[in-house]
Amino acid sequence: MRKVAIVGTGHSRFGVRYDVSLPELAYEAVKEALKEAGVEPKDVELSVVGNAGGWSSEPLPAVVVNEYCGLSGKPTFRVEAACATGSAALKAAHDAIAAGEADLALVVGVEKMNESPTPTVVEFIGRAGNYFWEFENFGLTFPGYYALYATSYMFTYGAREEDLCQAAVKNHYYASMNPKAHFPRRISVEDCMKSRYVAWPIKLLDSSPITDGAAAVVLASEEVARKLTDSPVWIEAIGAASDTSNISKRNTYLSLPAAREAALMAYKKAKIDPESPAKALDLAEVHDCFTIAEVLAYEDLGFARRGEGYKLLKEGQTYIGGVIPVNLSGGLKAKGHPIGATGVSMAVEIARQLLGRTEEGRRAAIRNGRGLAHNVGGTGHYAYVTIYSLSKPR
Repeated sequence: MRKVAIVGTGHSRFGVRYDVSLPELAYEAVKEALKEAGVEPKDVELSVVGNAGGWSSEPLPAVVVNEYCGLSGKPTFRVEAACATGSAALKAAHDAIAAGEADLALVVGVEKMNESPTPTVVEFIGRAGNYFWEFENFGLTFPGYYALYATSYMFTYGAREEDLCQAAVKNHYYASMNPKAHFPRRISVEDCMKSRYVAWPIKLLDSSPITDGAAAVVLASEEVARKLTDSPVWIEAIGAASDTSNISKRNTYLSLPAAREAALMAYKKAKIDPESPAKALDLAEVHDCFTIAEVLAYEDLGFARRGEGYKLLKEGQTYIGGVIPVNLSGGLKAKGHPIGATGVSMAVEIARQLLGRTEEGRRAAIRNGRGLAHNVGGTGHYAYVTIYSLSKPR
């Protein structure tokens, strides 16, 4: 298996983007990534587009994006893995290069969620579980799913709503320094607590927004990467797992087992001690679609013991200078969550952090040269944990 590196990154502005079409939005990220890599569309051998779709007007987004970005004729396909779509697309391109099927690939994650009314988007996301059992019979929406996790966690471990709000406060703090974020403004715990309930105890400010956005990375084999840049960011390990579509079949609401399994797989490949992974990492981007999801991520990734994830937030240990800085981009909560773009956006953020190319106020101290992306699809239906490194994998 050949080594694979990121050699170019691109990122659109996230938000409500009525000003552009889906292919135009994708191109905002693609042109940045190609320019940074120092390549042209003709150099790309494979294009993988991450797009969950359903709410936007383009039924064939890969073909449309390819054409608009000057890639017509190149092999392309669309990948979907719910909210983990971006990471699944990245893995597909990574595996093609690792297997020798391509030397240079473009990964684009793009979503235009605001082309549909909010109730329609909420319904489509709610269908991401087991449609006939959970949505049709019980009317579960995505906030409803995560409310089950939150109530179970609070009852079992004694966490309070205010504790969960700390994740939103932190992520808005870093988003305020990110010019590409959907909500680049700070909030307080009081703001979060005063926001209206969506599904108790989940409130509006516990929730990620409905976002339009795009992100892109150029991936290269080792031979090509060495020719293009003296600072490649290597994809050191990818762990992937899945779980039941019906959450009533799961044994716990205190964890996302697929995320834990994906993390253990990635740690094994990267030779990271699963008992103390934070010591080997400089930062992490985790899937905080709701504040409880960030807390569960701390525990599933081994950053905290079971029942103690919320304490990391209370103690400020996931800010810069803490045990492990988390979501310095603003996370899904404040940077935004354009579903197909989220996993690729995480890759862009970590690559730029490792290379020191982010805004000073939200720049992590890089000592180990490693960052982790934790991307969950649905309520743990899919999970991808990807480790990025400045050092070539062994």
